[in-house]
Amino acid sequence: MRHGDKIKNLGRKKAHRDALLSNLACQLIQHKRIVTTTAKAKALRVYVEPIITKGKENTTHQRRVVFSYLQDKEAVKELFSTVAEKVGGRPGGYTRIIKLGFRPGDNADTAMIELVDFNEIYGKGKGEAKAATKKTRRSGGAKKKGETTEATAEEAKAGE
Repeated sequence: MRHGDKIKNLGRKKAHRDALLSNLACQLIQHKRIVTTTAKAKALRVYVEPIITKGKENTTHQRRVVFSYLQDKEAVKELFSTVAEKVGGRPGGYTRIIKLGFRPGDNADTAMIELVDFNEIYGKGKGEAKAATKKTRRSGGAKKKGETTEATAEEAKAGE
């Protein structure tokens, strides 16, 4: 029975699983997105999100804690400089998993895991386009309101 056992073992022993997740986390931090199996992506999300949260506080202690997980100086530098700068205002949810389908060789279910703030397609670019359309609608509405206020002002002058 596996009551209360919520860890995703990925068919590996603990040492192998820790090494795998550490390497995947380093690659995700350095490249901002990676393609892997869906199961590994879901396990990686649970592993890397607390590390990114630790990266928001740039102290010697947090750097040492993160290095104990990642074991890669370049990834730690990238996390505390570039990634922490972008995710500073975000309260969580730093990664996104997008399912890609099945891999041709072994029919494994693949997914792309990426850092949310580094994707220009889903990120700010779409929001700016929406804001621009709202802005044009508002300006059209303001003209109509302006015309009606001018008309009421003329009626008020005529009434005097």
